[in-house]
Amino acid sequence: MGWFENYFEFDKHKTDMKTEVLAGITTFMTMAYILFVNPAILSDAIGKEAFPSLVTATALAAGLTTIIMALYAKKPFALAPGMGLNAYFTYGVVLGMGYSWQVALAAVFVEGIIFIVLSLTRVRSAVIHAIPLSQKYAIGAGIGLFLTIIGMQEMGFVVDNPATLITLGVQNFATKELWLALFGLFLTGILISRRIKGALLISIITTTIIGIILGVTPMPDKLFAMPTLDHTLFKLDLKGLMNVGALGVIFAFFMVDFFDTLGTITGLSAKAGFLTKDGKVPDAEKILLTDAVGTTMGALFGTSTVTTYIESAAGIEEGGRTGMTALITGALFLVIGLFISPLASIIPSYATAPALIIVGYFMLSAIREVDFDDPTEAIPAFLVLVTIPFTYSIADGIGMGFISYAVIKALSGRGKEVHPLLYVLALVFVAYFLYLGGVIAL
Repeated sequence: MGWFENYFEFDKHKTDMKTEVLAGITTFMTMAYILFVNPAILSDAIGKEAFPSLVTATALAAGLTTIIMALYAKKPFALAPGMGLNAYFTYGVVLGMGYSWQVALAAVFVEGIIFIVLSLTRVRSAVIHAIPLSQKYAIGAGIGLFLTIIGMQEMGFVVDNPATLITLGVQNFATKELWLALFGLFLTGILISRRIKGALLISIITTTIIGIILGVTPMPDKLFAMPTLDHTLFKLDLKGLMNVGALGVIFAFFMVDFFDTLGTITGLSAKAGFLTKDGKVPDAEKILLTDAVGTTMGALFGTSTVTTYIESAAGIEEGGRTGMTALITGALFLVIGLFISPLASIIPSYATAPALIIVGYFMLSAIREVDFDDPTEAIPAFLVLVTIPFTYSIADGIGMGFISYAVIKALSGRGKEVHPLLYVLALVFVAYFLYLGGVIAL
């Protein structure tokens, strides 16, 4: 056997090189859409001129972190800048709260450092046990709705309205862009229903090509270019984080990253047959640490939070069981992703918006894990679910969830079911909201 076979213990996992390579390619195909979507979202905050740098940052963050996962944790899990977190970065922190994108990058960097510290200490376990499952599921589902409304706005399907806040974008039904977006949305749904790998990527490329044929989107001047990070490398503004509001941003990034990662690796480990008899994830510390390092590294490159992708399940379904799968995926991100900025830059929003909606659909499915027969669990989860999209803020949704969970449990005579740390976090959010409202000065 070769070095790779021995290092990744092919015999132990009953796999072979062909299976692992095909699994790695499959995972890349299902995730490659992030090379187009992440720069499109972040460029709304950083500027369209930064698009080539954002493609490079996305490819580097995804490729290098996935390779670390392969060689260090030896798991068939791939990572990339997370959907939802990139939307929060742009539409919540920068465009919503008014922070500069440099401050937002600094928040991501600090969140990654905190994640690293918690991954190396027992504090991680305390935080995990403090947050109820229903809240974890609701946060993921709420982010799904957040992505959905952003996608619908990008399509032009919904628009702002002074009377009703939002309404159907009837005026856009006369545009080719909206019909192309609807085509892409339905095409994605059909491909997923027929279990075709890489449905999101296929839809984005197909819709873009049709747009080019119809004259809606211009042809790229060239398909490939040398990678660059000139607009985003080391652009963090750590000094800008020195206020209470920014601390809330850090907390929101951390909460979503931490628990999204935990949920993802648990689900992927179950699918791959890695879970122990008592339901624990082997080498969880290594997986979490890889994720944390990826986030910190990605912030330095110029992209939002890096997280483990549930799309890794596609490679696992193809038989991938070792780090070799992740090694192939990471290598493809580097080999292909670093050189496609001209191609990525012409991908229009009407082609990427359907991907946001479909990812929202995937994330919303987590809400079915909430026990709706128990109002003390379901009502706080529901409040998280609706607060995130309706306030355009993941942080506000988390705060509403923690506060309502603590209050409803306590006043229902079931206060002992709440972890003491959650009461502390609820009080922190109460102070945070009062600060935002100008009621108190901190």
